[in-house]
Amino acid sequence: MKKILGYSMMMLALLLATTSCDDVLDQKAVDAFNEESVFEDINLAKAYLGRCYDFIGADNNQVLGLREDLLAGATDEVLCIHRPGSYPSVKGIMTPDHLGHFGSWRFNWTTWALYGSVKNVNVFLANVDNVPVETSNDEELISRMKGEAYFIRAFNYANLMRSYGGVVLIETPYELGEDFSTAQRASIDETLDFILSDCDDAIALLPEKDGIEQGRATKGAAAALKSRILSWSTGELMNGGYEASNGLVSFQTGSRTERLEAAKAAAKAVMDGTYGDYALTGTTDDPPANMSEEEVMAYAENFFSIFTQKGEWDNEAIWGVQHLQSQGNTTTQNRWWGPNGYHNWGNNGPNEPVVRKFEMADGTPFVWDKYNPGDDFIREATAAELEADPEINPYVGREPRFYATVLFDGAKWMDRPSDGAGIDPEGRVQTGYYIAAGDTTAGLDTRQSFIESWNGTKNGYYLKKYQDPATVGQHFNNQNAWIELRYAEVVMDYAEACIELGGSDLQAGLDALNMVRNRAGLPDRVTTDQDQAREWYRKERQLEFFGEGDRWYMMRKWMIADEVIEDVYLMKIYHYADGSKRWFYDTAKSVDDRAWDDSNYWLPISRTEINKAPQLQQNPGYN
Repeated sequence: MKKILGYSMMMLALLLATTSCDDVLDQKAVDAFNEESVFEDINLAKAYLGRCYDFIGADNNQVLGLREDLLAGATDEVLCIHRPGSYPSVKGIMTPDHLGHFGSWRFNWTTWALYGSVKNVNVFLANVDNVPVETSNDEELISRMKGEAYFIRAFNYANLMRSYGGVVLIETPYELGEDFSTAQRASIDETLDFILSDCDDAIALLPEKDGIEQGRATKGAAAALKSRILSWSTGELMNGGYEASNGLVSFQTGSRTERLEAAKAAAKAVMDGTYGDYALTGTTDDPPANMSEEEVMAYAENFFSIFTQKGEWDNEAIWGVQHLQSQGNTTTQNRWWGPNGYHNWGNNGPNEPVVRKFEMADGTPFVWDKYNPGDDFIREATAAELEADPEINPYVGREPRFYATVLFDGAKWMDRPSDGAGIDPEGRVQTGYYIAAGDTTAGLDTRQSFIESWNGTKNGYYLKKYQDPATVGQHFNNQNAWIELRYAEVVMDYAEACIELGGSDLQAGLDALNMVRNRAGLPDRVTTDQDQAREWYRKERQLEFFGEGDRWYMMRKWMIADEVIEDVYLMKIYHYADGSKRWFYDTAKSVDDRAWDDSNYWLPISRTEINKAPQLQQNPGYN
């Protein structure tokens, strides 16, 4: 794989400074470079395309990649402790006038703001064929860059479609004084066709991953995007589950079965290596039975490594953004998400109901009330009982992805800074309380800690995925990759299509599902029952992509948000001097009140945008 692609405003400046050394006095001033002059030089055109990549995040202040507040906070997965009110969709109060993060730069890749990025790509596509070429290499570069632009536009429109349904389709640059008063939203059928056409154009023009710098679009990336949007299009939400007669949010042509077959074929083409060699990180062989703790942690580390990649990515990464420590697209998620006892900000803690979904190491379900049937709130044990059966501790004996995803009370993390090292010499997360001689001492990572108490967890957990134990978040940026498209998603898209088709396809779906489970150190699922397979698949998808934002799309696609959105509560943990412990899920008082309104299955177009173009039809459920 070629070197990592970095994007910066400095690219244009450097190009302008080095265009020629012959006639210094004849050079244009920096502010003289307009749209026409950019497309008079192939290097300037390439730099312009680099800025199109930057604007995938809808503006150049927040490019696509890791963010302080996660899209997962708009689901049942995590709690954003600093701005919970900015997620009105899980409060049941989202309106065109009250969008929270869905109306700001924080989630701009999901919003109408993407039209700024679409505009830039359309300018590029309209002008790139006018760029002078001198060699066959130049011609190849122009062709490849067109493929990249088609990919970027398809990616933007795929996000718009998954947020709004049918949207305004624009494939030419805006003209000065152009009248937009007649622009209308296309149907969801037309929008899907537009995206698929761009994906196919991109696939035809792009090289495979070994023929281009890392971070740029490839055949595999365009094919994975095609798989993603086709898979999304098979959901209940847009196949009659919500306003079946409304062509903006529900398909009016074809059938769901036809869309499932198309999604299955698109995913299978990627899996067959048609667009390059991709694979799940680690082995997909059946895991050994009765794994030791060391074996479980080896699987956990393998999964965790996907999200801490530096330098050249492995074969699971299809497309994403490489964050660097001191240049380019920087990120500080260790500081944003890390435990407050490390002088970090503690954002995006996993919620207890989803924490309980992670299985035991042998693949059996985790059962909270195993030791006291009927009690879903308290576990407690003496030191002797814990010695005899360590799994009374709910964080012992769990599946590998649990240890790669969640920082829980007692989890091994990194060395403490100096003010906490004497209290916690082992570097273990402390979200519990220590009780001795009637006195209670708050753990370093609670909201009663003497270190950054206001940044402590509100639900008892911290998110581990995407953090890097080699980065001291208090002082340094991270150097992680944000993998936007990874091979596991393609495999899971294929699994879902096969399971939903049922019949002779069901086993193929389970086989794909089991690839992902085996990689995670879990045994195969076996069933001939479609409903059971669907239940297993949906659970597996949530745990595989926990915290990555996928859940916001899936809970809407499957129309299950009303079942999974619930108030958030704190897990309280007590350690006693005699070695006994108590885990208490305190549902007496919510730390975040939540509710769901079905209108929020689709985002509303903001009041600002409707005021600009009153002829645009608003999504159903909004005034």
